[in-house]
Amino acid sequence: MEDASAPPPVRPRGSLWRRAARLPFAMILTSLLAALGIVQLSFQLGNTAFRTVTWTRETQETRTRIARLETDLRVLREAKTALNTPEYLSDLARCQGFVGLKETVVVSPTAPAVPGENCQIVPLP
Repeated sequence: MEDASAPPPVRPRGSLWRRAARLPFAMILTSLLAALGIVQLSFQLGNTAFRTVTWTRETQETRTRIARLETDLRVLREAKTALNTPEYLSDLARCQGFVGLKETVVVSPTAPAVPGENCQIVPLP
C-alpha cells in the first residue's frame, strides 16, 4: 500500500500560466476569424442581391424583346397570308397605276407631271 502522507504529484508551475497566457491570443484569433467570416458573409449577401437585381432586369428585357418579336412574327404571318388574296392583289395593282377593265380613267388638267404615291406603304418588320 501507498503511504497516506505522500505529497501530491508536482506539476510544472509554468504550464498553468502558459495556458492562461495563451487564452487571450486564442480569443483574439477567434475574434479575427469571426470578423473575417462576417465580412465574407456580407460580401456574399451583397453579391447575391446584385445578381438577383441584374437577373430580374435582364429577364424583363428579354420578355419585352420576345413580346416584340412575337408581334413582328404575327404581322409577317398576316402579310404572308394576305399576299395571295384577290383583294390584296387588286389593291397592289391599283397602287402601281393599273386600271380595271370596266373603269374609266379621269385625268385632272392640273395633275403634276410626276404622279405621286397612290397608296400608303406599310413597312414590315
